Amino acid sequence: MPKFRAARLTLALASLGLASGCVSLGGAEPPTSLLKLTPDLSAPVGETRSVTAARTLVVREPEVPAEIDVLRVPVRVSDTSLAYLQEAVWVEKPARLFRRLMAETIRARTGRTVIDSDAVGVAAGSSLSGSLREFGYNVAQSSVVLQYDAVLRTGEDKLATRRFEARVDGILPEAGSVGPALNTAANDIARQVSDWVEAQGS
Repeated sequence: MPKFRAARLTLALASLGLASGCVSLGGAEPPTSLLKLTPDLSAPVGETRSVTAARTLVVREPEVPAEIDVLRVPVRVSDTSLAYLQEAVWVEKPARLFRRLMAETIRARTGRTVIDSDAVGVAAGSSLSGSLREFGYNVAQSSVVLQYDAVLRTGEDKLATRRFEARVDGILPEAGSVGPALNTAANDIARQVSDWVEAQGS
């Protein structure tokens, strides 16, 4: 390899290493790992389903308050005070992770065709939207708390709403404990929502 090409390669690698070393979150050291949500149930790989539009469900990304619309885990210190859990960082925003987990759970449990994207022109008999009101850790209760207000639209004039909540108690305020507990609570709500959607009979 010519000397000038070797020099350029060495410089490029050095620059890459320097750039990666500059990554930080809020001025702190980057976390050793990132949190994500994983569904307890998944649809079989390669499975083909033929269903009517009435059995097709569009799952939309839930709306969230500003405190949840971040990559950190909110900690409810009191009714008027909020902080964020140290070293707890999501791989992407919770609303997107929760939407995919819920869609996969409904798909696996109900046999429906479930679309978890914002694709335009999809013929679907119903749609699920809502608001993720709580998604974090409560100091006073030593628990993680999730609260989701669901809105199910079936047809053009039928609307159903319901509030779902799940919590896991006895959790230490540490990323290694809070992350798995949030995953457990998210799966709990996804199962509740799945059963509710089926009960609506669309």
